[in-house]
Amino acid sequence: MVEAVVLYPSPPIGHLLAMVELGKLLLSHRPSLSIHILIATPPYQAESTAPYIAAVSSTIPSIVFHKLPKVTLLPSTDVTHHEFLTFEVLRLSNPNVHETLLSISKDYKVHAFIMDFFCTVAFKVAVDLSIPPYFFYTSGVATLSSFFYLPTLHNNTTKSFKELNLLLHIPGVPPVPSADMPKPVLDRNDQVYHIFINNSMYLPKSAGIIINSFESLEPRAIKAIRDGLCVPDGPTPPLYCIGPLIADVDRRSGARSNAAGEGAPDDCLMWLDKQPSKSVVFLCFGSLGLFSAQQLKEIAEGLERSEQRFLWVVRNPPSENLSVAIKEQSEPDLNTLLPMGFLERTKERGKVVKSWAPQVAVLNHDSIGGFVTHCGWNSVLESVCAGVPMVAWPLYAEQRFNRVLLVEEMKIALPMVESETGFVDSSEVEKRVRELMEWEQGKLVRERTVAMKHAAKAAMSEGGSSRIALAKLFESWKKE
Repeated sequence: MVEAVVLYPSPPIGHLLAMVELGKLLLSHRPSLSIHILIATPPYQAESTAPYIAAVSSTIPSIVFHKLPKVTLLPSTDVTHHEFLTFEVLRLSNPNVHETLLSISKDYKVHAFIMDFFCTVAFKVAVDLSIPPYFFYTSGVATLSSFFYLPTLHNNTTKSFKELNLLLHIPGVPPVPSADMPKPVLDRNDQVYHIFINNSMYLPKSAGIIINSFESLEPRAIKAIRDGLCVPDGPTPPLYCIGPLIADVDRRSGARSNAAGEGAPDDCLMWLDKQPSKSVVFLCFGSLGLFSAQQLKEIAEGLERSEQRFLWVVRNPPSENLSVAIKEQSEPDLNTLLPMGFLERTKERGKVVKSWAPQVAVLNHDSIGGFVTHCGWNSVLESVCAGVPMVAWPLYAEQRFNRVLLVEEMKIALPMVESETGFVDSSEVEKRVRELMEWEQGKLVRERTVAMKHAAKAAMSEGGSSRIALAKLFESWKKE
């Protein structure tokens, strides 16, 4: 029988991209392998990933996508809570996962069922079918440490993290303010908190955890996990750091899939061609990140006063009480959203792009000297691999936790400091952009980021730590 591996990503585009890159990596090591990817229909922007999936299917026949039937949500489901919405779709998809896995198993020798951490509800399905369950963790090793350690933290207090107001000590991680824990676990009365607790308890039961990071980027967190410090009362499964995996297709999905006219990809890169080396700061905030109209105006004022060259991706403010873009966004009206005269006054040194820019291509352009980012892990790795230092401005998910790591542990970013309400005023934007592009602190994080760029390349080279980890993963399947 043909050997196969089944992958099960969480619906958001960033998670799908990372999982497809894992599939490509597995194929590079063993081209005879058949990769099967299960696709649960996302509860938001349902067709946004279709163009990307079609492109992969047409170019890599060894990757087969299995679109699971659409599930029906209860009328009472809170559609504004996007994490809970995702978990509900995955929970209701479990019977379909079972049927699909069973069908694949009849024709292939399935070595592993590799699921996203969000997809833990399918763990039992793999076990019931005697398929070894693995996790592919799409964020960093340090956040993985926090989830390994989450049940211990839960048992040590009766308060929510958002109420504790103290530093948490997690093995292998710098002290983390309790309010900077991943957003979904801040409130222990939220049903999503308990789903994460449950998911965390399955991590040690897996056959192994594959992670999109590399040894020299997070050595302390890796050592803490491998030494068993994050699971005090039980065994820790093998950890395979096989990154950095960078998608060779940009995240158009979640914004516009066919950018055209003013602000289109070619236009954006052509503008960068005319700028001096390392002179432009790039501002882009992921496939889901949104700002209020007032916050957009503050960013504009800060950029203008900073006198730095900039390339800024602007999206419409959130609507319907949604803090992230879980619905298709219309194109922003820049003249209405930005301060009067801003575009005209900054046209010689700045460019504002509507909704989307080719992030990987932009970060690797010689003109880019800094990146103001939401701290999503894919974006962090893309910036590291391009050697571009960051200003960390987290918006949702585990991004505040990532900011602590980027600033305190890795020292490859400067922090954007917000008020207690999360608002950032124009003077803070101006200060951080100047600091990154002109001041000594910016020079230090730039040097550190360039060093990490070389370390990332070494990890993925023949004989590098990530290549060795990949070989060990295949060796574990051979033993089974």
